[in-house]
Amino acid sequence: MKKLPWLVLAVVVLLAGAWFSGPYLAVRGLAQAIETRDTTRLDRYVDFPLLRANLRAQLNDYVVRRAGPEVQSNRIGALLLSASQTLTGTAVDAMVTPTGIDVVLQGHTLWKRASNDLDSTDAYAAPRAARPLQGAEHHFESLSRFTATTHTPDGTPVVFVLQRHGLRWKLVNIVLPLQ
Repeated sequence: MKKLPWLVLAVVVLLAGAWFSGPYLAVRGLAQAIETRDTTRLDRYVDFPLLRANLRAQLNDYVVRRAGPEVQSNRIGALLLSASQTLTGTAVDAMVTPTGIDVVLQGHTLWKRASNDLDSTDAYAAPRAARPLQGAEHHFESLSRFTATTHTPDGTPVVFVLQRHGLRWKLVNIVLPLQ
């Protein structure tokens, strides 16, 4: 009878540990999938439809804010803004897929090889892997929302937002440094 409270406590501690380690494991799995360019594994850590919708909304908002009220009130300007939103949506839809990300990572590899950013001094060495989440600051915003913040070379933050889907955590938004 005296073992029952200890057993319950152990189960509660194990469940809490699994709960709070989930987003850290998801960030680690996401980073490894990007480094190894494993698009099938990447699909496990990213909610692509929600990520596309969030990125589309950010980019459309950025274009409208940059255009200003003069362009928005003009009929031709409003038509151009509508066309730019369609173009932005199409670009996001094409790029934010496992295949689109693989293409971006292949471009990253070619750029690193062309700029001689290699793992060693050997000209035939592999280029440095993409590590967008290296050195990220992690924060729980709620029990179902977790952020990993990195910074661009000029110090602007890029926030990767993960959300809980059942017992799994998935990337649902990337808050871009749009000013």
